[in-house]
Amino acid sequence: MGIKERRVRERENLRQEILEAARALFVEQGYDNVSMRKIAEKIEYSPTTIYLYFKDKDELLFCLTEETFAKLVETLEAIGGKHRDPLIALKEYGRAYIRFGLEHPNDYQVTFMTPQGPVKSAGHQYEGSMGQKAFDYLRHGITECLRQKKIRRIDIDTASQALWAAVHGITSLLIAHRDFPWVNQEKLIDHLLTSMIEGLKH
Repeated sequence: MGIKERRVRERENLRQEILEAARALFVEQGYDNVSMRKIAEKIEYSPTTIYLYFKDKDELLFCLTEETFAKLVETLEAIGGKHRDPLIALKEYGRAYIRFGLEHPNDYQVTFMTPQGPVKSAGHQYEGSMGQKAFDYLRHGITECLRQKKIRRIDIDTASQALWAAVHGITSLLIAHRDFPWVNQEKLIDHLLTSMIEGLKH
């Protein structure tokens, strides 16, 4: 490996180290309580170094959310084409979303449970983002069910947002309240998804 390639790799490794430190601190202390200085201290670099990679804390948050959404999109892509019945595919999209959040709780908390959130981040557009791509899987699933007349005629945007609200709700509750006496987790998830999809039929 040449000197140029080594420097590129070192820069990318440091950038990733900054992101990992920021993610951990946002979860532990909350976004509002974390400064660029705290992030720098965690990785034992000067704040000036952080600013060479990210212009501010908002950009750090946005990069973290885009990284998480990219992983989620990859997970949802794996489902596409596996199921001929769009109702089954829609249910599996919802299940994959929930499982993703439970398997990556820190990523999920920073992306979906931080007040500033990806949509609110100043200077960053939702349109064309990885977040939109992830949401569009649910929207496409409902659109396909409607096209094949598997569900009643409904407003696609409203139904898509309602389904997202449901899967986000159960995911965030299972992450935030691990000590609650939940019933069997898989049974709970299946019941929620079945109820939501059955509700679209009537």
